[in-house]
Amino acid sequence: MAVSASSSAQQARQALAKRLVDLCRDAGLTGLDLAERCGWSRSKSSRIMNGKTPPSADDIRAWCQACGAEGQAEDLIASLRTAEGMWVNWRRMERAGLKQAQEARLPLYQRTRRFRSYSSWLVPGMIQTQPYTTAALKAIQRRRGLVDDVADAVAARMERQRVLYEGDRRFAFLVEESVLRAGIGGAEVMSGQLGHLISIASLPNVSLGVVPMRPDRERWPAEGFWIYDTAQVNVELISGYLTITQPSEVTMYAETFAELAALAVYGAPARALITSALDAPG
Repeated sequence: MAVSASSSAQQARQALAKRLVDLCRDAGLTGLDLAERCGWSRSKSSRIMNGKTPPSADDIRAWCQACGAEGQAEDLIASLRTAEGMWVNWRRMERAGLKQAQEARLPLYQRTRRFRSYSSWLVPGMIQTQPYTTAALKAIQRRRGLVDDVADAVAARMERQRVLYEGDRRFAFLVEESVLRAGIGGAEVMSGQLGHLISIASLPNVSLGVVPMRPDRERWPAEGFWIYDTAQVNVELISGYLTITQPSEVTMYAETFAELAALAVYGAPARALITSALDAPG
């Protein structure tokens, strides 16, 4: 699995670079010609053409003007924004606060009909209790030095959970057993959260699997990820938020989810693991 930048993002940047190269060739220009018309060094044009340096929106406008293709500038800028959006570090994503980051995902949740979520760190946000979410977001806010809008961010996440009960949606959640025993918010918060998991698992549109801790696992834990239908994967990493749309990579995550799901237990065995964590000394 990817741990920094996905090849989806790299492929999007390369595709944009190729379109700019094609514009240059269609206009009968060399890289040197393009650089002279834009007032750049030749090395800058070369880096953009090779996909080594992403162009800015102003670079794209200047490029299109030099090639006599001003009408294509906005479409290319949209492609740039798509490539940029595939990898967003947390500082950029949360610069306006945690509430906005929570609200930004709502349209994706509303249009998705099949959700698959795997978590090796925390209980997935969609099935967190309010106290658990509060504890988790407070920890993030303090660690990253963000503005304190935790209460508003918690309210936004709770509002987003309505999709669990609306429309014809299906949810498959997988959590590592260690998530059940991680001390987020203290014993009382964890007790309420574990009880909530048992309730959530009873919903007819929800599958909740727990991957047991075993010394002989054939598939080791991975970074947490969400699969939205078959169109998109989001991965939460230590350094940022990765969006994957490349079909081959989406398939890779879907296959990994299936492998982890095969290791998980469900129903009564899953409830037993949850209850065991619930009964463990706090």
